[in-house]
Amino acid sequence: MINVIASIHIKDGRLSEFIDIFKSMIPKVLEEKGCIEYVPTMDVPTGLPPQELNKNVVTIIEKWLSLEDLRAHLSAPHMLAYNEKVKDIVEKVSLKVLEEV
Repeated sequence: MINVIASIHIKDGRLSEFIDIFKSMIPKVLEEKGCIEYVPTMDVPTGLPPQELNKNVVTIIEKWLSLEDLRAHLSAPHMLAYNEKVKDIVEKVSLKVLEEV
């Protein structure tokens, strides 16, 4: 199983616009071969050290059956359309791809 943590840094004032676009494509992603989970999340204040909060970061939690399924996801037509829609909203994306041990 492949786990992905994608941190998407959104430009100031564009968060709700991004979330609307992102949520609209979730059903298509969940229909993809090998997709187990695909959930947008945001920081929740807890007061726990060493938590860092960022109100402009959406963290996507993903689970895929295989790396091949993840690769196919990244080039799926709806993902290419999504990338085009958010290119002026997103500042930066960081990605952690993890395999269970």
